[in-house]
Amino acid sequence: MFEKDMRLTLLLDHYGELLSEHRREIIEMYYCEDLSLAEIAENTGITRQGVRESIKKSEADLRMFESKLHLAERLDDLQKKCVTYSEKLEAAAASASDTAARQSILEIAESLKNVSV
Repeated sequence: MFEKDMRLTLLLDHYGELLSEHRREIIEMYYCEDLSLAEIAENTGITRQGVRESIKKSEADLRMFESKLHLAERLDDLQKKCVTYSEKLEAAAASASDTAARQSILEIAESLKNVSV
């Protein structure tokens, strides 16, 4: 059995639609539904080795898409920046003397924390 790279679930979210429907279903069964190769083989009517090869090809494609497009990397960077900006706004709010301004700053900071792209 080979080890699952769980980062691929993120890549699957971003690029899964670029795979053929058949290969996407197989890799989703493996990563999202946590089915074994044997279970997937039984569900799809192909051999266990065929399932393994399909998963390996899909994984390679997903990694290649990310190496070209960098969407997952950009999303991660954006989420880290949102956290950083939120923390800076909270610090600014702590020193704000105007109650309304402090509340507005805290609302913006909270919005940044909840950004999900």
